[in-house]
Amino acid sequence: MTTEQSTTTRTPTSTPTADSAGTWQLGDLTVNRMGFGAMRLGGMPWDEKPRSRDDAITVLRRAIELGVNHIDTAAFYFVPTRSANELISTALQPYPDDLVITTKVGPTRSREGEFEPMARPDQLRSQVEENIRQLGRDHIDVVNLRWGTGLGKESGSVAEHVGALSELRDAGLIRHIGISNISAEQLTEAMTVADVVCVQNRYGLTERQDDHLVELTRRHGIAFVPFFAMGAGVPGAVPGGSADEVGKAEIAAVAEAHEATPTQVRLAWTLHRGPHVLAIPGTGNPAHLEENIAAGSLKLTDDELALLDGIAADAA
Repeated sequence: MTTEQSTTTRTPTSTPTADSAGTWQLGDLTVNRMGFGAMRLGGMPWDEKPRSRDDAITVLRRAIELGVNHIDTAAFYFVPTRSANELISTALQPYPDDLVITTKVGPTRSREGEFEPMARPDQLRSQVEENIRQLGRDHIDVVNLRWGTGLGKESGSVAEHVGALSELRDAGLIRHIGISNISAEQLTEAMTVADVVCVQNRYGLTERQDDHLVELTRRHGIAFVPFFAMGAGVPGAVPGGSADEVGKAEIAAVAEAHEATPTQVRLAWTLHRGPHVLAIPGTGNPAHLEENIAAGSLKLTDDELALLDGIAADAA
């Protein structure tokens, strides 16, 4: 991590800040539980046009002002004219001393944006080095092995890939290892090969298939980091409908009671799942960024949690 003083400073603000949800340890690194996901910064592949570059840079700098010190990204987060890593590098260098950057390796995308076969273990070094170059770092704080290239979990052993990352950690290219899009059995296998500091899986109020992984990671002191926790995932990913429609009335009722948005309620519920659960909501919109971070200070009552917990777990 750079020792230079960042030009992006944290300034006093009346807006709720990222530390309102508390902190967690990623290995020896302390992060605020409310972080930021970079996937949407430049736009999504199905967007009609890229998001504003100026807005993306504004969002990143404002996130730091609001106390975000955990940013999740990947070299494969790009659209033809935007790259999440490049936007982060442009907006935030020199980086704040306490900023933890997490990236993912495993999947690759062609210049046209199509996902290609999963990287072999011997190809992971070049992927890590590419993230280092794009971000302007000398190492990456946390590297997640993202298992598979689709939305569903992939079967198979992760040991050889995790072992390759362990060698890169020993070489000083990465500091800590995480794993993403995996099963409980794959996490258990990974832990026999290397210390795992986080699990990043698709999970949210209306997508509860990984409740058991939330508990497993809690028992082992591993951070659980949901993606798509706000319910807005990939178009067409949920057969026969959208997870956003499940429990809509109940979520709206809780939101109204707190003068909050349904998205804020979803994020708050996620953080209530346990002190080891982190949030990485992403956006390219400055106003949405402040709403997301404010969700970390939303305290749900026991009755509200019971109501939300009663919503059907599987939107599909």
